Amino acid sequence: MRTGRSASAALLALAFWGCGQRPDAARERGLPEKAATYESQEAYSELRLDTATLVSYLRIDTVNDRFDTLIRAFYERRGMQYAWFQGDTLSSAAGNLLDLSGTPSADYGSWRMAHLELDSLVAALRDTLAHSVDKAYVELSLTAEFFRFADKRYGGSVSDLRSLDWFIPRAKKDYVRLLDSLVSGARDLASLEPVLPQYQRLKDWLRRYRALEKDSTWAPVFIDHARYAPGDSAPALAEVRELLRKWGDLADSSRSARFDSTLARGVRRFRERHGLRPVDLVDDAFIDVLNVPPSDRVRQVLVNMERLRWMPDRNTGRVLFVNIPAYKLYVYEEGSVAWSMDVVVGQEATRTVIFSDSLSQVVFAPYWNIPQSIIRNEILPAVKRSPGYLDRKNMEVVKGGQVVPSRSINWSRYTSGVPFTIRQRPGPGNALGQVKFLFPNAYSIYFHDTPAKAKFQQEQRAFSHGCIRLSEPLKLAGYLLQGDTAWTEATIKAAAQGSKERTVPLRPAVPVVIGYFTAWVDDAGVIHFRDDVYGHDARLEQELFAGTELSELR
Repeated sequence: MRTGRSASAALLALAFWGCGQRPDAARERGLPEKAATYESQEAYSELRLDTATLVSYLRIDTVNDRFDTLIRAFYERRGMQYAWFQGDTLSSAAGNLLDLSGTPSADYGSWRMAHLELDSLVAALRDTLAHSVDKAYVELSLTAEFFRFADKRYGGSVSDLRSLDWFIPRAKKDYVRLLDSLVSGARDLASLEPVLPQYQRLKDWLRRYRALEKDSTWAPVFIDHARYAPGDSAPALAEVRELLRKWGDLADSSRSARFDSTLARGVRRFRERHGLRPVDLVDDAFIDVLNVPPSDRVRQVLVNMERLRWMPDRNTGRVLFVNIPAYKLYVYEEGSVAWSMDVVVGQEATRTVIFSDSLSQVVFAPYWNIPQSIIRNEILPAVKRSPGYLDRKNMEVVKGGQVVPSRSINWSRYTSGVPFTIRQRPGPGNALGQVKFLFPNAYSIYFHDTPAKAKFQQEQRAFSHGCIRLSEPLKLAGYLLQGDTAWTEATIKAAAQGSKERTVPLRPAVPVVIGYFTAWVDDAGVIHFRDDVYGHDARLEQELFAGTELSELR
C-alpha cells in the first residue's frame, strides 16, 4: 500500500540508499530492436537496475504514481539498462533534461521543490567525493522527472476537458519514444514533439510576444477622429505606424504621419489577421485591437497552445476542420489547407459544441426537422397567433409517420413542446437550403446551406441555433463526391434544386473536427487572433493561470 509521502520526503528518504543493489553482470541481456528515427542502437550504460530496486522506488515515490506503467515500460524495453549514466558518471542527457524541464508549466510549488532537490542530487553526483548519493535513485528520479515534464508540456495541464465543454477525445502520447530520443543524445526535441506542427508555430510567436511584453517603448494609440483613410494626415497615424511595426505588420522605418500606401498595406494586413473587414481604414474597431497589450496576447497564445496539447494528430487524408472563433471551415489534405469557406456558428445562447466525428451522408433538397427547442420558443407562439403560420412557412406536421393538416392540431394544448414532428419541406425557403451534411452525433449538429446569405458578410457570425451554415455548400458537396462519376456539377445542382429529399452515403466517411482556437499560425507563418466568442478562453485562463506567474509558463 502506498505511503502517500510528499515529493520532498520521498527524495530525502531515498537520497542515500545503500549499495549492493546492482544486478549481476551475468544477468545482462541485449537491448530490443528500436526505431532508428527515435532511438540509438548503442548500449547506453553498463549499469543495470534490478526489479527489486524499481519496485521499491515506485512504492515510495507516490508523487509520480500515474507514471508507474511508463517507467516500467521504459526500462523493460531497454533490458533494465540505466538511461542517464555513462559508466559511473551522468550523461549529457541528464543535463539536457534538467535544462528542458527547469521551468514548470503548472503545479509550480510542489514541482519546484522536487526539481530543486533533484538538481542538488545531480550536482552532488558530479562531485567525485559524493560517494553516498545513490545512482539508482537519481537514475529513476530523472526518468520520473521526464515523464512529469512531458505530461505537462505535451499532455496539458487540464485533466477534465469536458468541464470546459471540450468533447474532442484527448490525444494519446508516446512519451517513452520521446524519452528514448532524449537519452540517445537529442538536445532539441522540437522535431519529435508529440503535438501538431501548429504547436511549434505558436511557440515561436510566443517568444516574439514575450520580447514585446518587455518593450518599455510600447504604448497604446489614441485617435481624436472617428476614422482615417488613405490620404489623411494626423500625428496619431505616426503612432499607428509604430505599433504596426512592433506587431510585425510593417517593415519600413518611416515616421510619416500620412496615411500613405505603405501604411495602408500594414493596416489591411493587421485587420485581416484579426478578423476585421480587410479595408484600408483606421477606425475605433481597429484601434481597439491594435491597443491590446502584449501581455494579453501572451496569455492568448498560451491558452491555445494548451488546447493544441489535447488535439489528436490528423496529418493524413482529408479532414474538415471548423474553427468556431474564426467562423471558417478549412478543408485539410495531408495536413495542409487545400481551401476554406466562411461559416455561421451558434449564437451565445445556443453554442456550437466542440467535438469530432465523421461525415457520412450528403443530403440534397433536405427536409428540416425542427428541434423541440425551436418549436417551444418560436413555432408554438407563432402558430398560436396565426393558425396559418406553418402553411406560409412551407412546414408540415408528421404524426405516426403520416402528414396531417396543421389546422387539425389543437395548438393551445402545448406549451413546452409537441409529441410529433414538425418539418419544413424542401424548397427555396427551407432553412437548411439546398443541401445538408450529416455526421450523426449526440449534439444534433450538422453542416447545411442557408437562404440567409447576407449573414456571411458580417465580421461576427454567431447567429445559428448551433448547427453550422456554409457559405459554399455545393462546392463542398462536389468536393466530397468527386470520386463518384455519377455526381457531376450538373447532377449535383439538379439534386440540390429538386423537390424530393435524396441522401447519398459517403464512403469512406470524412473526419470532422469542430474546434475552438482564438490564436493560430497559418501556412505562410502569419499569426492570427480572434475574439473569445463563447468565453472559453476566459474559463481556460482560470484553470491555467490562477496563482501562477506567466513567466513560469511555456
